[in-house]
Amino acid sequence: MKIRIKSTHFIPVSFLLTIIIGTLLLLLPFATAAGEQTDVVTALFTATTSVCVTGLVVVDTYAHWSLFGQLVILVLVQIGGLGVVAVGSMIMLAGKRKFSLSNRMLLGDSLNVDGNRGLMSFLTRVFQGVFLVEGIGAALYAIRFIPILGVAKGLWASLFQSVSAFCNAGMDVVGPNSMMDFQDSGFLMTLTMLLIVLGGIGFVVWFDIIDGIKNGIKNRMHVSTVIGHLTEHTKIVLIMTFVLLTFGTVCVLAAEYNNPATIGNMALPGKILNSLFQSVTFRTAGFASVPQDQLTELSCVIGYILMFIGGSPVGTAGGVKTVTAFLVCMNAFSYIRGKKENVVFSRRVSEELMRKAAAVVFVSMCAVLVMTMLLLTRGGITLTDALYEVVSALATVGLSRGLTPNLDTIGRLIIIVSMYLGRIGPISMAIFFTKGVDAGNKIKHAEGKLYVG
Repeated sequence: MKIRIKSTHFIPVSFLLTIIIGTLLLLLPFATAAGEQTDVVTALFTATTSVCVTGLVVVDTYAHWSLFGQLVILVLVQIGGLGVVAVGSMIMLAGKRKFSLSNRMLLGDSLNVDGNRGLMSFLTRVFQGVFLVEGIGAALYAIRFIPILGVAKGLWASLFQSVSAFCNAGMDVVGPNSMMDFQDSGFLMTLTMLLIVLGGIGFVVWFDIIDGIKNGIKNRMHVSTVIGHLTEHTKIVLIMTFVLLTFGTVCVLAAEYNNPATIGNMALPGKILNSLFQSVTFRTAGFASVPQDQLTELSCVIGYILMFIGGSPVGTAGGVKTVTAFLVCMNAFSYIRGKKENVVFSRRVSEELMRKAAAVVFVSMCAVLVMTMLLLTRGGITLTDALYEVVSALATVGLSRGLTPNLDTIGRLIIIVSMYLGRIGPISMAIFFTKGVDAGNKIKHAEGKLYVG
């Protein structure tokens, strides 16, 4: 007897099972470094932050876990970044197993890609591209890490850093200070930012740009023509990414310019580099080149906004996503200007997509509000720190103002739930517990009279 399960149910369950398996592996005695002890909550927290590619940690990754434990974490990060269903599908593909229509539909839902034509070739391209980029990133990291850490540890740290940066996980095995020891290294800072952005813009954008360039070279097209042939999705992602990174860089630079605890004592090039890095890492990356607990209140507010929006669809980043934020803003401006349709690049956006974007933002905001209030009940936590922690967890960012290691058991469980919700999406969890959503669609009710605004 076959058990049929919807993708809206399977995806949350698959992530949960992966977290449980990861927890059990991290509880093995040889997963912990000599002299350290791992309790259930610590293992659960670490497995969740790895699978959800968040990066919040309650123990130092480089010191608490053995090589085996670090390997488990790295595998969980890779699985979480690509998606449990996508990884499972790739294993089936490697084993030359046939895919049923339901398997293809499930894979399409997990990748957030419509239709199933060319889905398997898309998946293959994703894995080939990911491993190629991560491999190049590891090789480039090794140039700097091997002279510092030695050959064996340098190679391991390079691979771990590359996968973590690309998957927007923000974890490393170099030391306790994240990227703070390398804040004056333009090479390492730029490499990390490139990997973060490449993972965050989404695979659909990758292939659209690559195919556009190939087609342009083949047909000797002008650059403007190639850009014009890009899809509306790619154009929105690139524009939003540029705008948000620029906005974040300028705001952080202004807010921290004279702050001696962050970038105040740096030369102007260093100030700009670290402000850009902070703007990039706000976008669900989790690496830190300056102490997060020393940021000004203004920088924290900017962080809330950028973390909440996050990266782009069909990528490794979290948040409500750039396209979602764009559609919600566009809907508001269209109404204000009296437009009956939402049009972008001469293409109409469907009402269903607009409703989905609004629902994602609304449910995510509710999740932030509820989880922040729950965390504040633990006592001794300021609103700034609590909100920073919760938004970081729900958007799978991984930045913390030093609060994570000091949380009690209940506080850690609140963040665990937040990270899980952030990875599968609060809207997916809401649908998971909703029954009979199609029943009401068969009835058309009379229009009511309401007043808004």
